[in-house]
Amino acid sequence: MTTTLDSGSSATAARPRAPRSLAAVLLAVGIPMFMVTLDNLVVTNALPVIKQELDASLADLQWFVNAYTLSFASLLLTASALGDRIGRKRMFLIGIAVFTAASAACALATEPWMLITARAVQGFGGAAVMPLSLTLLSAAVPEKMRSAAIGIWGGLSGLGVALGPVIGGAVVNGLNWQWIFWLNVPIGILALPFVARVLSESYGGTGRFDLPGLVLGSTGVLAVVWGIVHGADDGWTAGRVLVALIAGVVLLAGLIAWELRTPHPLLPLRLFRSRAFGIANITTFTFGVGVFGSIFLLAQYFQVVQHLDPLQSGIRTLPWTLAPMVVAPIAGLVVDRVGARTLIVAGQALQAIALGWIAAVVTVHTTFGAFVGPFVLAGIGMGLTFAPGATVIMSSAAPQDQAVASGTSNTLREVGVALGIAVLASVFASYGSYLGGEQYVDGLRPAVTVGAVIVAVGAVLALLLPRRIVAAQ
Repeated sequence: MTTTLDSGSSATAARPRAPRSLAAVLLAVGIPMFMVTLDNLVVTNALPVIKQELDASLADLQWFVNAYTLSFASLLLTASALGDRIGRKRMFLIGIAVFTAASAACALATEPWMLITARAVQGFGGAAVMPLSLTLLSAAVPEKMRSAAIGIWGGLSGLGVALGPVIGGAVVNGLNWQWIFWLNVPIGILALPFVARVLSESYGGTGRFDLPGLVLGSTGVLAVVWGIVHGADDGWTAGRVLVALIAGVVLLAGLIAWELRTPHPLLPLRLFRSRAFGIANITTFTFGVGVFGSIFLLAQYFQVVQHLDPLQSGIRTLPWTLAPMVVAPIAGLVVDRVGARTLIVAGQALQAIALGWIAAVVTVHTTFGAFVGPFVLAGIGMGLTFAPGATVIMSSAAPQDQAVASGTSNTLREVGVALGIAVLASVFASYGSYLGGEQYVDGLRPAVTVGAVIVAVGAVLALLLPRRIVAAQ
């Protein structure tokens, strides 16, 4: 097993024991990551039922998703930096424990505010699990196997995406919506001792913790995402929205100024000297905005418009959600030969075409057969984006920076998810409503079209990636 390498006196690594097997390592990082990924679309598919049982508003529905996103996005860099200092495995275990406990709290919620609060706590757990799963995996496999391992990691993520709507639908139909959260509890409890036994500890920077960077970064991201979420409801020129957005920009500008001068930055800005790292993160951002903003609305279409139950709705999304599980591992195997740029450009382009296709064919009475083609195309595009994008991010960062590099990428994606949900929900509300099938489609069509355009911009920008990604030392 390879360890985190020193590139200077500020980076150290524990000498780990040899792992039992690559399969064990993949399961140890993949099961918790699968749990976090599964939870996203499980919740999305159950929104109509939760809306009815908790008497939730459209704003509440957005907050069921965005309370998690806010917490997740604002704490990713913090969790990654803490993992570098107290131990990445230790922080990973803390994230699993917090996510598991918060899942139980979500299941016990009886009011919208209770579910929103528990989802915010879940976000902190997810902030430790998602980026550190990739970091621990990268440190645990030889470099020659890393792309393939990341591809399998992407496949496990794709499995969570695939099973989320189906499991959510089956649970909501057979039991009740609370069980979509109870399912996480036994998974988390079983994962904790397994992860503790299989993974070895590693560390990144050991310098003084950047508390000013933590405060500036977390509050800046929180203010921006809060402003974005409320902009969809209150209007983008509302006083509190403008205050939040301006404050967020000022705080993030202060973060950049501080990180340039401090010897132990929370976010090493040297990472962005790499064109590959910068472009990959921009592409990740556009992916989050366009794709997940569209999914938020499309996931409700079959229930709100065509009056199908949650399980039937989940099954109909399988052509989309199953594809990444198959395509991502293949992309990981061939990325070193084909090139990450080719795969990412193709993936973004296919998703843009698929979303445009959906916007063109969706009506109140559109048959399922009309969706199969664009769903498959979108799923292939997601699979081609996941693993190559992660490979570029991890290859562009030196070993001691990989945790914060993964945290940065996840932060930008989650901010993109929040922005996508807010902006596309705002477009939806401008043209349609939940009052009936026709009204829902009237809003859905322009919203998904906007999502397609944003993803297409990401595909064009991905052309700026270098042909060959040179691993940082």
